[in-house]
Amino acid sequence: MTHANSTALRYSGPLSGDGGTTTLIDPATALELTTLPRASLAETDAAIEKAHRAFPAWRAVAPGDRARLLRRFATVVDEHLSELADLEVRNAGHTIGNATWEAGNVRDVLHYYSAAPERQFGRQIPVAGGIDITFHEPLGVVGIIVPWNFPMPIAGWGFGPALAAGNTVVLKPAEVTPLTAIRLAELALEAGIPDGVFTVIPGKGSIVGERFVTHPLVRKVCFTGSTDVGKGVMRGAADQVKPVTLELGGKSANIIFADADLELAAASAPGSVFDNAGQDCCARSRILVQRSVYDRFLELLEPAVTGFRVRPPSDPEAEMGPLITAGQHASVSAYVQGTNVAFAGSTPGGDGFWFPPTVVLPSSTQDRIWREEVFGPVVAVLPFSDEHEAIQMANDSEFGLSGSIFTSDVGRAIRVSRGVEAGNLSVNSHSSVRYWTPFGGFKQSGLGRELGPDAPDAFSEVKNVFIAT
Repeated sequence: MTHANSTALRYSGPLSGDGGTTTLIDPATALELTTLPRASLAETDAAIEKAHRAFPAWRAVAPGDRARLLRRFATVVDEHLSELADLEVRNAGHTIGNATWEAGNVRDVLHYYSAAPERQFGRQIPVAGGIDITFHEPLGVVGIIVPWNFPMPIAGWGFGPALAAGNTVVLKPAEVTPLTAIRLAELALEAGIPDGVFTVIPGKGSIVGERFVTHPLVRKVCFTGSTDVGKGVMRGAADQVKPVTLELGGKSANIIFADADLELAAASAPGSVFDNAGQDCCARSRILVQRSVYDRFLELLEPAVTGFRVRPPSDPEAEMGPLITAGQHASVSAYVQGTNVAFAGSTPGGDGFWFPPTVVLPSSTQDRIWREEVFGPVVAVLPFSDEHEAIQMANDSEFGLSGSIFTSDVGRAIRVSRGVEAGNLSVNSHSSVRYWTPFGGFKQSGLGRELGPDAPDAFSEVKNVFIAT
């Protein structure tokens, strides 16, 4: 796969190799894709300083011109959707259907935030003795640290609104899935985004990511990843009083009441947790079923799980691909070992990091499989008695990112939605993310919000100016 290697070398300037190299593996075949150089500390500093130098000119671009550049960037991404999707299939093991949607999501996010430069309004506040007005000022260099589970969309959720607000961006992709981010940075240059405004720096988190946190010229850090690493990012940023946006772990609940459409709930449940092989912070990996319909729901769930299509990710009919690495496969296997497996699906077999969709029946809410984020295609199911117990069980978690509620009672849907401690809930559906609505978690699932109409404000400071009259 020579194109990926040449892309990294061209874009990175080239990297010297002083930071070492990373060998990328195709998760579906366990075969080597390519070897890429990693950025050293000195190269990371140089990229940050370049972004800092590019900032004054970028913030001075007229709003309409910045909007046109972002729309052009979206158009160029659209022209390369199949290329980007193919990279994600091979590098991350995403199904071709998901990867195509993900590339399209980057395009759509850029289109959406291309409107922001001309619509990020300040305010005029009535005061005595003069006029008071506010401005939204860009922060400067924004550091974005992207995980391996959704490399393209999460990158776009960061750089789209950050660029729209007038910031420059340095982005560190996950070490094992850097290819689409590198290509997006090239496409930004092709679209006319000035050099230094959007830079991708592949490398180790302990070098590149840590430097985003400690470098004084990086004025904000956006991190998506594990809760433990997110806590470290927050601690490091505190030394400089540097703002952070954190999207961390999840153990989301799928609550199914007896009055729900059980056929719909059972048919849709596999996709809510096994999509992307369960490697999703929003995965509904806890299913809570009202006791009176618990047995019936399991009967309906079994064919939906065993029929879930786990196939090579390039297969257009694939609903699930492999896990990302051998290490992730070992971690998921360890969680399932010794549990009460009710039923499971199948995998293609052969090489690759394949794991079957698996349904587990824990003995109690204290079981590890119920409480911890497995980050694999594993779902735990337990019964509940009434509305009060359902809310109590859903909230008995350190996480609070997402979740679903299935019921035909609108009043119950509203009561339970208000009662569940999570940032994103869906009723009779499993949709967690829309780029035009806010996204983020409660408790240890994160801090701050991404997406939605107000996202550019999260990359801005409000400046207040009083003019005496």
